[in-house]
Amino acid sequence: MAIIDRLEEIDRRAREVAETLSRPETVADSRRFRELAREHARLEQGSRLLAAYRGTTQRLAQAEEMLLSEKDAELVAMAEDEARSARDELAGLEQEIRLFLIPPDSRSGRDIIVELRAGTGGNESALFVADLVRMYTRFAEDAGLKVELLSSHPTELGGYKEFIIAVSGERAWDLFRFESGAHRVQRVPETESGGRTHTSAATVAVMPEAEESEIVIGDKDLRIDVYRSSGPGGQSVNTTDSAVRITHIPTGLIVTCQDEKSQHKNKAKALKVLRARLAERMEAERNSELSAMRRSQIGTGDRSERIRTYNFNENRVTDHRIHETWHKLPEIVAGNLNEVVAALEKDRRETLLAEIARSGFRQRSPGVCA
Repeated sequence: MAIIDRLEEIDRRAREVAETLSRPETVADSRRFRELAREHARLEQGSRLLAAYRGTTQRLAQAEEMLLSEKDAELVAMAEDEARSARDELAGLEQEIRLFLIPPDSRSGRDIIVELRAGTGGNESALFVADLVRMYTRFAEDAGLKVELLSSHPTELGGYKEFIIAVSGERAWDLFRFESGAHRVQRVPETESGGRTHTSAATVAVMPEAEESEIVIGDKDLRIDVYRSSGPGGQSVNTTDSAVRITHIPTGLIVTCQDEKSQHKNKAKALKVLRARLAERMEAERNSELSAMRRSQIGTGDRSERIRTYNFNENRVTDHRIHETWHKLPEIVAGNLNEVVAALEKDRRETLLAEIARSGFRQRSPGVCA
């Protein structure tokens, strides 16, 4: 489909949404009204671009028609200036339209849950999880996002077998969406007496938080067990049964939370994680149905996919999806991920723009330059 055809569809949809917004039943439904208002704000931008494109195309056609018919030197010069100006405007509008047609990520603006788990490498992997937790926490806080601990399973050496946080704020998903996957670390562990470099790994999953209305969980689908929370080595750290383990019977998913002293708070946090995991599973199932479609260069986001290597000996961080390396490992591990995220976002945008460019603009009449 030509790019202008897509804009015309957007313009038609903008008119439909505007008409729906004016209905009393829509105004009475505040949630639906807000959703449609957000959609209309974006669609309206497409309508403005379409009107500007049509107007500028018409100006160019008129100027070029004058060039073919006029003999007066002064009028010819005016027509040449007008044609040149219209071509420049069209070039800018076409790029603006391509950027506009990059599909918005429906998960933008959502709060997220970030799960980190130790992988291959034993204690060193658990220590690497602790490094990643610090990196993400500082990155989030520097961006003005709120970080809340949901669950953790510490080890005796100061690492974590698992660490789950909630990150909330307008930019949470946009800043973290590229982090899902396997992260590899190469360094000499503190416990290594021979000075040998070890390779360990940890996995990260970034999931948008699911609203209760989006993922409805029936009480009959849950088995809830309570027990006393424990610390490293299994020692009891609480004298009451405040820890909660929730099993989602239909899927077999299990979530445990024990960091709060309140059983009620642990249950609420566990349910939040469970809803996010169920939503992620549903999204994965939808994506598998579309597996014939071309994958984005950014990768699938699957946790089994190796996405990044942190090599301490060489002071480098390499992102394997975009084949880019930064020789500033201490800064990145300290939470300065902005340059990495920007590079991934740039690659994503260029990939999507290339796809849109292949659609092309509708063929114009002879004499009208593209």
